[in-house]
Amino acid sequence: MKVYDESNVFAKMLKGDIPVNKIYEDQYAIAFADIHPKAPVHLLVIPKGAYTDFSDFTSKASSEEISGFFKAVGAVAAEQGLVDGGYRLVMNTGRDGGQEVPHLHVHILAGKKLAF
Repeated sequence: MKVYDESNVFAKMLKGDIPVNKIYEDQYAIAFADIHPKAPVHLLVIPKGAYTDFSDFTSKASSEEISGFFKAVGAVAAEQGLVDGGYRLVMNTGRDGGQEVPHLHVHILAGKKLAF
């Protein structure tokens, strides 16, 4: 079982220890631009709860948190005008999956035709 690291950068953002330029916030999630974009539009959406990754989130979060988080992801895409042109959602899990910050997060990539 993974232990949540309260010192990870996203935890510090949620606690207010690191400033974040939020583009969206509700009771379940916050969203902001990625500082190392991989596409013309590269946003991150993170849950407000302390979840290390997708497996941790789906096994520990309430149904309300899970639903609220994924609705927040959709709201961010809609509010940013990404629905008509399309976008990609990426959620890396664990070291082998390419996860760099041990706090669940969804990447929203858009702004050009993305190769697979």
